[in-house]
Amino acid sequence: MSIKTAVIGIGSMGVNHARVNWEMPEADLVGIADVDEAKVQQVAHKYSTAYYTDYRKMLDEVQPEAVTLAVPTVYHHEMALEILARGIPLLIEKPIAYSVEEGQEIIDAAKKNNVKLCIGHIERFNPAIIALKSLIAEGELGRIFQMDARRQGPFPARIGDVGVVIDLAVHDLDIMRFVSQEEVVRIYAETEKHIHSKYEDLAVTLLRLSGGLVGTLTTNWLTPTKIREFIVTGERGLVRCDYLMQDLYYFENPVSHTSEWDSLRVLKGVREGRMIRQMVARKEPLRAEQEAFINSIVNDMPVAVSGEDGLRALYLAKAIVQSGTERRIIDTTYGS
Repeated sequence: MSIKTAVIGIGSMGVNHARVNWEMPEADLVGIADVDEAKVQQVAHKYSTAYYTDYRKMLDEVQPEAVTLAVPTVYHHEMALEILARGIPLLIEKPIAYSVEEGQEIIDAAKKNNVKLCIGHIERFNPAIIALKSLIAEGELGRIFQMDARRQGPFPARIGDVGVVIDLAVHDLDIMRFVSQEEVVRIYAETEKHIHSKYEDLAVTLLRLSGGLVGTLTTNWLTPTKIREFIVTGERGLVRCDYLMQDLYYFENPVSHTSEWDSLRVLKGVREGRMIRQMVARKEPLRAEQEAFINSIVNDMPVAVSGEDGLRALYLAKAIVQSGTERRIIDTTYGS
């Protein structure tokens, strides 16, 4: 069984959403829309689907049963409300909206119209992150002390409406919540503008989570190579996740695996142990994300990344920007 799908916005992410929808047997890509007629026509020809420059006309004519919204963030609010008002399940590329207030209005509209709303935090579907979450949940690392994320790369010409925090850091903020099942309660950040004249292009952030974890987040558009790394340190060892290669490495602390731990840890502390490469079955995260979204519609199941998840990640990202601008610690206790 397949459902009729459509994609609005054929930029760098939208093109891939169209490809995945075309490839998936669960989806029947019935239309794509973008204001760039030449580009949308070219993509439509490649994937044998209808194209439009007016997304409302597309919704009227092809009547999709699921829509992916991959337009610039500033347009999320207006277009999402239009789609949800028509009762169409919606997947919005992260971040959920340009502002927290707009994000809340999108969530409220989905609830009012009883429509499924999923936010495209793609890293949740990265097999290495899923495996890392399982290791933590199963207690393989013991108590968790620290999480460190590095998301760096060159400046993307495609981004003009937000800075590096909203574009990139929002990923790892969501992943920190996802793998730890804790909330970020305090943030301090230093930000700079070196290349991007309007928004920050560098941010170094220190976070405290509700269970006592400490997190660090290094994000910039100044690095001439793409770095996507997430590290978790616990009493039994350290796990390093490479988002790009979907590799997961476990560096053991052998002291914590012996009965001597309680009596000798003060003397011995941490020692270098084995490095174990964890088995990870690689899969394209975008494909997994779309499969999960369609499955939630077909089987009437909860979406994998809720509107509330997306809103919390946006709220935390905004707090980083605020902290960097005002040079102070921001209390992000849930509901504050």
